[in-house]
Amino acid sequence: MRSKFESAEWHQAVANVVAGTDHAAIADALVSAIGLVVDHEGTCLLAIHSNASPDVVHHTLEPAGRKHYLERYLAGPYLLDPLYQLALKSDKPSLCRFRDQLPDRFRASEYYKQYCERTHLLDEMDYLLPVSDETTLVLVIGRRTHTFSKAELSRLQLTEPLIRAGMQRIWQDWAKNADYHVTDDRVHRRLTECFERFGESLLTEREQQISQLLLRGYSSKSIARELKIAPGTVMVHKRNLFAKLGISSQYELFSLLINALESGSRKPGSRGQGGPA
Repeated sequence: MRSKFESAEWHQAVANVVAGTDHAAIADALVSAIGLVVDHEGTCLLAIHSNASPDVVHHTLEPAGRKHYLERYLAGPYLLDPLYQLALKSDKPSLCRFRDQLPDRFRASEYYKQYCERTHLLDEMDYLLPVSDETTLVLVIGRRTHTFSKAELSRLQLTEPLIRAGMQRIWQDWAKNADYHVTDDRVHRRLTECFERFGESLLTEREQQISQLLLRGYSSKSIARELKIAPGTVMVHKRNLFAKLGISSQYELFSLLINALESGSRKPGSRGQGGPA
């Protein structure tokens, strides 16, 4: 049986990536090439910066998906995204499966329920390419109907050199004309400061640390390991911070954070009035 990589369509797809003259044309060609390797239900190419809000360089999402996954995501919740956190690390992988990088209670977190679950993605493969000291380009390949098979994962690994080369060319053209650093870093500073100082007028420093890890999907046991304290101590801090914030669930904790991010407030106000629609 002939390999996909022996087909005329594949070689033409590679030629299109090479021949692309601007970032949009290269990105379209790269997505088409990926579509010959594996079936997928959407791609998104993000520039994740250490000093600015993420930028959407290219995507193939439908309008509803863009509004939910991109516009709402970029309004602040990206700070809770495990992929965002991974992209900021110095020892990040070049290719990973999203499900293998998650905190242990991520799928029970409100961030997952409000943002990830609504995208209906069952599986996701991510390519991560550092393009500067401050920026990592991340290509997300999503699957909604079924998970990637071992054969598909193998093909995605085989095509990694081409995909990374295409991502590099896209970035070189896109970055020449982008002025993301002019305005987005102000937004990012405000959002980051809001997240880092969330609850500071009510909570101790340790309670703030625990609230941030809870919001990112860590269990009490994993928080204990992360902070090198006893699980029972984590539970005591959790009860205390919930009482101080006037809440009784992580859903309400998430709602308070989202309200703070949306308003730019540095501290939670009264009890949340419900999460994002």
